[in-house]
Amino acid sequence: MKHAVVVLGVLGAVLASIAVSITVGPANLTTADVVAVVVAHLGGPAAEVSRIQDGIVWEMRLPRAVLAALCGTGLALCGAVMQSMLRNRLADPFVLGISSGASTGAVTVAVLGIGAGVLSLSSGAFVGALVSFVLVMMLATGAGGGTGPVILAGVAGTQLFSALTSFIVLSSADAEQTRGVLFWLLGSLAGADWADVWACAGAVGIGVMVCVIAAPSLDAMTLGSDTATALGVPILRLKVILLGVTALMTATIVAAAGAIGFVGLVLPHAARLLVGPRHSRLLPTTMAMGAVFMVWADTLARSIFSPQEIPVGVVTALVGVPAFAAILLRGRGRSRGLRSAPRLVGARQSES
Repeated sequence: MKHAVVVLGVLGAVLASIAVSITVGPANLTTADVVAVVVAHLGGPAAEVSRIQDGIVWEMRLPRAVLAALCGTGLALCGAVMQSMLRNRLADPFVLGISSGASTGAVTVAVLGIGAGVLSLSSGAFVGALVSFVLVMMLATGAGGGTGPVILAGVAGTQLFSALTSFIVLSSADAEQTRGVLFWLLGSLAGADWADVWACAGAVGIGVMVCVIAAPSLDAMTLGSDTATALGVPILRLKVILLGVTALMTATIVAAAGAIGFVGLVLPHAARLLVGPRHSRLLPTTMAMGAVFMVWADTLARSIFSPQEIPVGVVTALVGVPAFAAILLRGRGRSRGLRSAPRLVGARQSES
């Protein structure tokens, strides 16, 4: 019963954010108009709005807001799962090079046309994400494994695939195509349509189901591989499955919206501060925060300098960096308190 209430509350927060964000803009729309248009398109009574307003809601703003929510859900979930699975608080698709690899794969298909007859943009992004992650993990393993080598290998992979993407765009695309691709690479939901929504919904839906089922095993993995194995968790098989679904989600999101940073890095930390590390609570909270955050980040991106639009990745970075700094400073204060506690106890014992 308690979990059902939490799930309903989470869905309510996300739906309310989507409905309210759609009203932001030059068109004279209210939340009631948005709800009426959606109900009408789902088979309900006709909405008392103009055809232009109907088109703005159903064809432009609603798919964009829903896609933003799906992107935020997927990226935040990927970050939470990767941080727990790799036992590294800096792990996320952007830091470990998955987003950069997906961007390279997508640009290879879009600009060079390689595999265009066989691979879609999403498929090219998925292949690039897998290649990038495999290379990063091979480099980290060769360097001895552990937290430091994984992060350093991720940084190297990110720089490598970012350079490859820039080289492909600057050497093979014309001026107009270059401008569009570079804007997309910074993260943009400007071209969102229902096809993108359904593609992301499928990938994120699969990822959510797999990760929620694996939540108890993720709890065990945070204690270490030996402890998880002793508890009966199939470490290798679980890692392969989780890495596969995180790569699938990241690739699909990158193909639809470009490389958006800091969502998967910051929001899992914020969720842990609210609900603790247990994944049965952490994952739903992280996903909800990711969805709401991305909806409003995209709303700011399209409205703050209207009619000009800025990439949503710029907004997530501008908000994410100070938020992450605040989380790090708060964590440092807590760790200082924990280190000083034994000294205080010893001092009191000596005084007595």
